[in-house]
Amino acid sequence: MSDRKLPRLLQTPAVVLLLIWMLVPLSLTLYFSFIRYVLNNLRRPEWTTPSFSNWRGFGNYEFVLNSKDFLFAIQNSLLIVGSILFLTVILGVLIAVMINRAFPGQGIVRVLLISPFFVMPAVNAVLWINMILDPVLGLQGLAVNGINDLIASLQGAPGIGWFFSLWPDVAPISFRATQTSAYAVIIMVTWQWTPFAVLIFMTSLQSEDQQQKEAAVLDGAGALSQFRFLTLPHLARPIAIVVMIQAIFHLSLYAEIEIVSRGNGNKNLPYLIGEFANNNIGAASATGIFAVILANIVAIFLLRMIGKTLME
Repeated sequence: MSDRKLPRLLQTPAVVLLLIWMLVPLSLTLYFSFIRYVLNNLRRPEWTTPSFSNWRGFGNYEFVLNSKDFLFAIQNSLLIVGSILFLTVILGVLIAVMINRAFPGQGIVRVLLISPFFVMPAVNAVLWINMILDPVLGLQGLAVNGINDLIASLQGAPGIGWFFSLWPDVAPISFRATQTSAYAVIIMVTWQWTPFAVLIFMTSLQSEDQQQKEAAVLDGAGALSQFRFLTLPHLARPIAIVVMIQAIFHLSLYAEIEIVSRGNGNKNLPYLIGEFANNNIGAASATGIFAVILANIVAIFLLRMIGKTLME
């Protein structure tokens, strides 16, 4: 047996198992998306079993496309993913640059910065929506009450009271409301995933060429110029990797949306799949295929962006 055939033969069981692991669920999802498969239907009990006789063609896809929440779910998915990626990259780069130097307690600070990444998503959502963002009992409510009390006390101060008497009371924001629940999800997921970006960027900064920075200092380059022309180009590949990995995970967000708003005006494609899956498996499968298509479109876009970055 040649030297080339032996490694391929040894890899064959793992490759076959991986293909089965991927193709069987995808094949079943495709099959269910083309049939009428409803778990609870008293008038048509034959639809409660995944039989080929219930063939519907593209009817499930048409039903999903005509659903009032489908386009909104796609827009919301892109809004949430895009906002999280933008914020985590910006914050991750800034924090990594700030802590990439020796200072007292550096090890403790780094551990504290990374620790949010290990919090479970459901726990993270419960803590944020109840203890921080709640307009009555959370830190937001306490802060708003403190600001209003401070303004009220200054309204009676001599000389400046007239100025503060013009200020209206600050109203807390209800992040469970339809218009703001998506922002709550963006905030809590950004807080949880920024440490991941910090960890990647901080590791990359350890290999930054210090001789270039010393030469830049001798040439009179300031801190901003060093960051723009030396640090950012050095972080181009880590940024591309962070964007790719996070996009894959954030396209499947579910727990945060369920806990924050129960889908009230804040749905993405995974949440819409969950709603359909309560009864209409055919529609849920069709939505899943749309989600796969959207994920591939995003992946192709990101891979091209990453490939261009890696080739530079």
